[in-house]
Amino acid sequence: MAGQGVPMLVVYEGELEGARWIVDQDSVTIGRGSDCEIVLPERQVSRHHVRIERDEHGYLLRDLDSKNGTSINGKEVGKDPVRLADGDEIQVALCVKFGFVGADATLPLESPGPRRGIRIDQAARRVFVGDRELVPPLSVAQYRLLVLLDQRKGHVVPREEVVSTVWPEEQAEGVSEQAIDALVRRLRERIDAVDPGHDYIVTVRGHGFRLEK
Repeated sequence: MAGQGVPMLVVYEGELEGARWIVDQDSVTIGRGSDCEIVLPERQVSRHHVRIERDEHGYLLRDLDSKNGTSINGKEVGKDPVRLADGDEIQVALCVKFGFVGADATLPLESPGPRRGIRIDQAARRVFVGDRELVPPLSVAQYRLLVLLDQRKGHVVPREEVVSTVWPEEQAEGVSEQAIDALVRRLRERIDAVDPGHDYIVTVRGHGFRLEK
């Protein structure tokens, strides 16, 4: 259940890319075993790979003596648990990458006149949804797509233009419809993790995509 003070895990890379889980228990085990709260299908993942634990100060990640290891923001997790913070990137067995979205990021906006919308600082390559920055940063392809949609805000951007902007080195026929749809889905997931109450990117069937004003 999504609620106040509840963080979220978002899969950035792996077979379940785009999947999200609310972390609303005191202990959440992640692994390949069917008895885990979060089950990952990759063979490199141990049966019980890592566990996220809640204490009075927040959330900790503990590696469960996994065969292929776990890292947070590129640093290997040892025997001791590591405190999680909003925006941390969790790499499991070098084949699955999670983003940890802190509890505050999933709270509904309750202040009067909350800021919504997307703001892009192209000089610093930073993206803000409402008052919150997208951390970790978007991938190169996600960022190119968002900039294109923002420049044409309110207008439909054809799929052909998406291909030529996001994958300029590729021939249009070399990029599949599935690749385009997957990219749009991943970008939506990143935005939705910060502001789940609004559909910013609209698919116009048979035409392309539009960023809502």
